[in-house]
Amino acid sequence: MDVIRIEGGHRVSGVVTVEGAKNSALKLMAATILAPGVNTLTNVPNIADVHVMGKVLSRLGARITVVDEHTLSIDTSSVDSWVTPYELVAQMRASTAVLGPLLGRFGKATVAMPGGCNIGARKIDMHILGLQALGVEFDLDHGDINATAPHGLAGTTVTLDFASVGATENLMMASVKATGTTVIDNAAREPEIVDLANMLNEMGAQVKGAGTPVIEIEGVDTLCPVTHEVVGDRIEAGTFIATAALCGEPIDVLGFEPAHLGLVLRKYEQMGITIERLNRGVRVWRDGAIRSVDIQTLPFPGFPTDMQAQTMCLLAVGDSSCVITENVFENRFMFASELQRMGADIRIEGHHAIVHGVPGFSGAEVKSPDLRGGAALVMAGLIADGETTVSDIYHIDRGYERFVEKLQGLGAHVERVEMPDPVL
Repeated sequence: MDVIRIEGGHRVSGVVTVEGAKNSALKLMAATILAPGVNTLTNVPNIADVHVMGKVLSRLGARITVVDEHTLSIDTSSVDSWVTPYELVAQMRASTAVLGPLLGRFGKATVAMPGGCNIGARKIDMHILGLQALGVEFDLDHGDINATAPHGLAGTTVTLDFASVGATENLMMASVKATGTTVIDNAAREPEIVDLANMLNEMGAQVKGAGTPVIEIEGVDTLCPVTHEVVGDRIEAGTFIATAALCGEPIDVLGFEPAHLGLVLRKYEQMGITIERLNRGVRVWRDGAIRSVDIQTLPFPGFPTDMQAQTMCLLAVGDSSCVITENVFENRFMFASELQRMGADIRIEGHHAIVHGVPGFSGAEVKSPDLRGGAALVMAGLIADGETTVSDIYHIDRGYERFVEKLQGLGAHVERVEMPDPVL
């Protein structure tokens, strides 16, 4: 069992470059199913979730070649299965992204119910309802989603109850091969949606309106393989921006588009953080106290739920009190109880967290409750008095490449330690 051990109180500053976006790379990998042949993805993060998606595609018949650490060659010409294995899908909810491409290519798919971080129910009702409108019939049997389109996929208008990223992506990938025109109303607007639409269009699809609430897709007969660069990871960037804000010294965070974190940067500026926009990056530092401000998570362009834990870590040492409202995932506050072990003053009331700022954190043994919460606990350890040990760091490995090494490059006293298995 590996843990991350942090010695707090050391200067953290310098330059860090983020990788390609996890939440984009996984869906782009799935989309290669739609274009038989050799697709090449560059700027792919070398993280656990990407490895899992690679195994999913391999089990479907794809041949994957690691060209270099951040480049994948995915040959989908030999994909001959539409059944995804439970043991892989259960590890990662994003595996359900193969549902749309498999329906687009084969007109059928069997996908296990998703797993991933324990931060909410993550129902896929909207995926199913949307695809049903395109002519897909579903049978839920023993934990599997069996989907067939006996009469083919037919374009229509689908209105989502909620701007779900996953549902929008699956509908986009299925409808590019449907007959006629599909309109997705109340579509998700995240930058990762735009990245997927760009790659589909490069393949020969006709997708218009990505990044707006209404996406229109004109179905085509065939798609061709392409080479595509994954967009920079705005959440990894946000994590290091929060680290700079917490520790105070200047950090240049490079490799992403600052506009993709528009509301986060504005909120941080309200908190007293100085943010200088650079070419594909920002320089961040803080001179005074962290000012307490209210936060509520919403789909893009709102404040991202994936930045809520890192921001709670900041506000926990703010100059007064504030309220954080979580509107996306119901279990996202599990992180708070671990931060309380380090001295934070946080009270949870439903989907609200009332945060009273404290002077600082104390080092403690804590457990990573999920991907972003784990990274935030490491952040907290950087300014804590004494030593902090974060366990269950496999969550962090799912979404951050060389997280410890990047922090070490900024001067942090942090190390990854292999612990012996406990004797029962």
